[in-house]
Amino acid sequence: MPTHEPDRRETGPSLERILGLIDPGMLDVVVAPRGTGVPVTDVVLHDPGEEREDDGARAATGLILLAVGVEAASPEALDVLRAADRAGAAAVVMRPGARGPRAELVEAAGRGRTALLTRRPEQGWTEVLGRLRTALVHSDPAGTAGVAGLRPGDLSGLANTVAALVGGAITIEDPQSRVLAYSRLDHEPDPMRRLTILGQEVPRWRVDELRASGFFRTLWSTEDVVRLPADARYAERLAIAVRHGSEVLGSIWAAADGRPLAEDAAAALRTAARAAVPHLSHHQTWGLAAARAREGAVHALLRGDVRSAQEAGVTADRPYAVVVAEAYDGRGEEAYDGRGADAYDGQGTPDGRGAGTPEGRGAGRAGRRVLDVLALQAAAYRPGCVTARSGRRLYVLVPAGDGETGPARTLLASARSVARDVVLAGAGPVAAGPAGLPASREAAELVVRVLRERAARLPAGEVRSAVAAYDEVVPEATVLRLLDRVEPLWGSLSGPVHAMVEHDRVHGSAYGDSVTAYLDASCDTGTAARRLNVHPNTLRYRLRRARELFGVDPADPAVRLLAEIGLRLAARRSHRTGSP
Repeated sequence: MPTHEPDRRETGPSLERILGLIDPGMLDVVVAPRGTGVPVTDVVLHDPGEEREDDGARAATGLILLAVGVEAASPEALDVLRAADRAGAAAVVMRPGARGPRAELVEAAGRGRTALLTRRPEQGWTEVLGRLRTALVHSDPAGTAGVAGLRPGDLSGLANTVAALVGGAITIEDPQSRVLAYSRLDHEPDPMRRLTILGQEVPRWRVDELRASGFFRTLWSTEDVVRLPADARYAERLAIAVRHGSEVLGSIWAAADGRPLAEDAAAALRTAARAAVPHLSHHQTWGLAAARAREGAVHALLRGDVRSAQEAGVTADRPYAVVVAEAYDGRGEEAYDGRGADAYDGQGTPDGRGAGTPEGRGAGRAGRRVLDVLALQAAAYRPGCVTARSGRRLYVLVPAGDGETGPARTLLASARSVARDVVLAGAGPVAAGPAGLPASREAAELVVRVLRERAARLPAGEVRSAVAAYDEVVPEATVLRLLDRVEPLWGSLSGPVHAMVEHDRVHGSAYGDSVTAYLDASCDTGTAARRLNVHPNTLRYRLRRARELFGVDPADPAVRLLAEIGLRLAARRSHRTGSP
């Protein structure tokens, strides 16, 4: 194999280092005529139709070219390789094809200077590009002085380190102004910082203000620090965009935190912006994928797959209780299917902030926000808390340590501080290990169902957030379990209650409501009439007509039992469909 000295103009991490930082097996090295110690300067998509001419400047020097659409077994592969070699590319990547690279292609690569690599069939080009670019920025030590030593993707550690350098409070945000990390709160934050952290994003009205003033246009168009002067509401802020080439990965914000910012705060932010590139890139490529995989493992564990415990972050020999929090919207119940937030969100993201949801299934913007806050508070509540989203619900696996309702009540109190949304939270019994988590989840979901049915019986303006543990609602939960079993059989039967319910459905009458109120009031006419807001004589007339028309006589124990069952099932169906 011929060897050559690298071009002295080539600088950057070696191909060997880049390949060592991506997933094993993502790429295969077919031929590396100069070895894998050659420097790499960038990773780009290569269009064979736009050959890079060697104009003396080595147009592709040090580049890894991804030859999208080119198969190593195709006739055009040889032309692509030769063009890449003439342009000085460090490597070219192709699809291997069913037969693998042609012998002629391998021989030509061995005579040239450009390494020939192939992509594994199961890997997509987008993923390969992202992983290679992330590995490249991780390999670049430039500009990391003062913030070295952090593990890849440790945005919280980066925020705390930069806060010490700047002398203020640090927030790291993505390009959509969502909070990715923030520094420790050593001082009482100003109102904007508090709203931003608790809501996990800059408030929309504030984003609109900054956009209208041209601040964001300036921030995204310059590589320097942009100053946002203090005003009567908020402290001074400095911000800088974090870039990788022409791509904006996010921004770093520094706010005066009970003291003036350091004199060299702007210089520290410039250093931090360079150092943040590999961490934000890691977050985009690996961090989000890892979060998605971890949430999937949590759902698998809640379905009963104990093998997922380690990937979900659950300690096998530690007791946990499952807490379920639901953003209540007055609609029907939501069945758990373990698919996570993406099952309902049209543009679900790993942290659950999907952009669109089908009517009545996913969480709306307000619901997503309150669940985001709950997830944030759960992480801060106790080390080892694990969360996962599914539609309007947040599932929290809480290491046992206090009363079963303690976690739910703490999370709910946190949500109330930033949102007016109604949240129903239930805590299941403590499970000794991963195998008991599905049962704890089912019990917690039953608690939420009980709270939802209670809420459904109240006027809309009187519905409030509520929390309960399973042992506090055992009778009502047991009734729900019984009704679940009876419901399939009930539909195949007929009788007085069936006739009354069908009459109400077809004619819009309210005999069922009258009988329900009467039974709920323990057959006390005065109490039931007050709940229905009618005169007692009116209620007596309705009960008499129900007896005359359908044979529904609450004085008959058998009929009374059937009425309790049938009317509860009718109310359940009505609540699911939204029909009267």
